[in-house]
Amino acid sequence: MISVEQREKIRRAYFVEEKSIRQIARELKCSRPTVQKAITSLEPAAYTLSVPRPAPVLGSYKERIKELLTENGRLPRKQRYTGRKIYQTIQKEGYAGSESTVRSYIAELRQTKKRRKVYLPLEFDPGTDGQVDWGEGVAIIAGERVKVQLFYMRLCYSRKLFMIAFPNQKQEAFFEGHVRAFHHFQGIPHRISYDNLKVAVQRILEGRNRQEQKTFIVFRSHYLFESHFCTPGQGNEKGGVEESVGFGRRNFMVPLPNVTSFEALNAHLLAQCLADDRRRVDRQPVTIGEAWEMEKPHLQPLPERDFDCCVTRLATLNPYSQVVLDTNRYSVPVDRAYRNLVLKVYPFRVDILHQDEVLASHRRCYDREQDIFDPLHYLPLLEQRPGAFEHAKPIRRWREEWPPVYERFLRRLQEQDWNGQSIREFVRVLKLHRDHPAALVEHAVKQALEYGCIRADGVELCLRQLLNPDTPVPALSLADLPTWAMVGEQPPDLTRYDQLLERV
Repeated sequence: MISVEQREKIRRAYFVEEKSIRQIARELKCSRPTVQKAITSLEPAAYTLSVPRPAPVLGSYKERIKELLTENGRLPRKQRYTGRKIYQTIQKEGYAGSESTVRSYIAELRQTKKRRKVYLPLEFDPGTDGQVDWGEGVAIIAGERVKVQLFYMRLCYSRKLFMIAFPNQKQEAFFEGHVRAFHHFQGIPHRISYDNLKVAVQRILEGRNRQEQKTFIVFRSHYLFESHFCTPGQGNEKGGVEESVGFGRRNFMVPLPNVTSFEALNAHLLAQCLADDRRRVDRQPVTIGEAWEMEKPHLQPLPERDFDCCVTRLATLNPYSQVVLDTNRYSVPVDRAYRNLVLKVYPFRVDILHQDEVLASHRRCYDREQDIFDPLHYLPLLEQRPGAFEHAKPIRRWREEWPPVYERFLRRLQEQDWNGQSIREFVRVLKLHRDHPAALVEHAVKQALEYGCIRADGVELCLRQLLNPDTPVPALSLADLPTWAMVGEQPPDLTRYDQLLERV
């Protein structure tokens, strides 16, 4: 095969210099058929092997390699022959060549058998379809590198995207993600496509049939959308949201978000989703936001109230007025310490109920074996047992954070220590936190110290003055009491002093 440079010389000699084929072959020392092919062909021919390259060492083992690859089709997906394992197998059988030769031959076999996957391009009507998926990402939350679970919902017509982060993929997070997405879209798609998520599908039956989780059916009936579950292993059936998982992670989570809490992270993600509305998808005539405005009238309306996105569990109160959830213990007010309680577990909070009354609400903890206290829950018991004040665990934790003015007020109370009531008086001050903001109580304690009113009553008085600073004190009217009207107006009678001295 001649080079492109030789081909150019032949064509120039024939067409420009008008030499004969015989003369060109003689001068350039090539055959006349080669000259003829260079003249008649407009493009240089691609090089192809006329016969396969010899592989004398591997040759006798090629059939054995094919057998092992064929056997892979009958083995579990995670327990199949790899290139290295095949090399080790035929090496035991006498193969003396290199591993790279074996790997190259396996790649050649796979390339000849492998066909490119192709898919049908899809088009959706406004409001008809949405798709849901989970992804995983990393963020820096309160200074720590945290792995977060990312919930995605995408409208198929407008391609409008919603993305929110949770600590896990549990059912309460799955439902919460839906509700927030529906509010973001200002409507509900008529059908939503999913993988076969355990939080929605209890069992995969034959064909398209699924035995769904009862709580998912209740959720779906609340919002009246249809559910569609993909064929196992066929993520392409909801390819739009599959693509959005990678898109959101690359564009909304790079660089790593550095935030103080999950709330701040989700505010960041929501802002990114809103900014994405200005993007125009390739081959689309309008932006995502403009397409969504056209799609919005076709979405189903939101119900009057949202679904309560929680998991409900029964709980029993322990002797320390706590209930246990996932190895963590949450406090309950001691003056409402009912034996049997109900927990409502949300993605970011835990509510503790007796019948329909919420007794306590805590931020949900995802660590293990932690005590989550609200110190206000223990104040009534501390008022009865003031001797435990110094060692009460909820109060010790609170003291690490409360304002220094509280310690000054407590010391002044203990210095007076009238009848051993100083701790009870201080507990009365702390109980003001039940009904008033912490900053206002702190200000009232500071004022009471300045006035020298070292009593709970003094703090309460200062607090009332702070709450009603402009309330004028009504003037005392004696119009209806003429007898008292002149009190304080008449001049003093000095003879009364002489009378007093005479008696002494």
